[in-house]
Amino acid sequence: MRTTTAMAHQPGGRTAGAPRPPLDPAVLAVVTRTRRAREARLVTVALVLAGLCFLVMCVALALGDVRVPLPDVVSSLFGGGSRRDRYIVTSIRLPRALTGILAGMAFGMAGAIFQALLRNPLASPDMIGISAGASAAAVAAIVLLDLGGYAVSAAALIGAFGTGAAIYLLAWRRGVAGYRLVLIGVAVGAMMTSLVSYLMTVSDVYDAQQALGWMTGSLNAKTWTTARTLAAALVVLVPAALLAGRRLRVLESGDELAAGLGVPVERARLELLAVAVALTAVATAAAGPVPFVAFVAGPVARRLTADGGVALVPAALVGALVMSAADVIGQHAVPDTSYPVGVVTAIVGAPYLLWLLAASNRSGRGG
Repeated sequence: MRTTTAMAHQPGGRTAGAPRPPLDPAVLAVVTRTRRAREARLVTVALVLAGLCFLVMCVALALGDVRVPLPDVVSSLFGGGSRRDRYIVTSIRLPRALTGILAGMAFGMAGAIFQALLRNPLASPDMIGISAGASAAAVAAIVLLDLGGYAVSAAALIGAFGTGAAIYLLAWRRGVAGYRLVLIGVAVGAMMTSLVSYLMTVSDVYDAQQALGWMTGSLNAKTWTTARTLAAALVVLVPAALLAGRRLRVLESGDELAAGLGVPVERARLELLAVAVALTAVATAAAGPVPFVAFVAGPVARRLTADGGVALVPAALVGALVMSAADVIGQHAVPDTSYPVGVVTAIVGAPYLLWLLAASNRSGRGG
C-alpha cells in the first residue's frame, strides 16, 4: 500500500494544513482595548463637534438687527417662546443657518473622501477643479443666458458633475492613479478659471457683480426651499458616502493590497469619486463654491480623532462648524459691515495652505 509522503512545511516550522495556533489572549486583549478606545474617542469627538455646531447655530439665530436671547432661541426651536421670536428664529434666520451647516457637512465629507482616496492632502474639490467647473457653469448661466436664482444653482450642479466626469475620463489609463487625477484636475481647474475670467470681461457690470457675488460663496437670501432641497440630497448622499467609505481604509493601503483583499479597486474608486463629486455639487449649488472648507475639514478631523485613517463623520461636522462659524464672523464681527462666508473661509484657509506646503517641504514630501 502506497504511503503518503512527508507533508510540506511552511516557513516558521508550521506544517501545511495544520490548524493555526490560537491568538495570544494578551495580544487580543490589547487589540480589543485599542479598538474600543479609538471608537470611544471617535464618538466623543463627534458629540463635541455636534454640540459646538448647535451652539454656533444658536448664536447665529440670536444675533441680528433684532437680538433674541439664547434661552428664547432654544425655546423657539422647540415650539416655545413668543410668536415674534418664533417667526424671527424659524422663518427668517433658521433657513440660512441650516443651509450653512448642511453645505459645510457636504464640503467636509467630500474633502475627506478626496484626500483619503487620492492619498494627497491637497486633493480637495476646490483644488482639483470640481468647484471651478461649477463656477464656470454658473457664471455662464448668469452672463450668457441671463439666468438667476435656482437656475444658476442647477447650472452649477451640472457643471460640477460634468467637470468631475471629464477629469476622471482624462485621468483614465487602464485605471486611475491618484497623482494623475490630481494633476489633471489642477489643469482642468485652471482652464475653468480662465473661462470664468473671460466671461467676466465680456459681461456687463450688473452681471459681473452678480457672478462675483455667487463665486465668493454666500448664504444670503437662503430660504426653506434651499435648506429642504439640500437636506433631501444629503439624506441620500451621506449614507452612500458612509457605505462606500468602508473601503477607503483598505484603498489607502495601496491598490495591490486592496485587490489582494478582494476589493474591486476601480469600481470602489469610481463609486467614492462619484459620491464625493455629488456632495460637492449639491453644496456648491446651495451656497456657492465656498473655498477651503473641504480642504481643512479632513486634516482637522484626523487630528482630533488621532486616527491616521478616514473620519468621515467628524470631517462632516468640522466642515459644518467651520462654515457656520465663518458665517457668524462675517455677519457680525465688524459693525455695520457683512462679508460673504467665502471671504472668511479664505482668510482662514489660505494661511493653512501655506503652512501645509511649508510642513510638507520640511518633511521632504513637498517636491
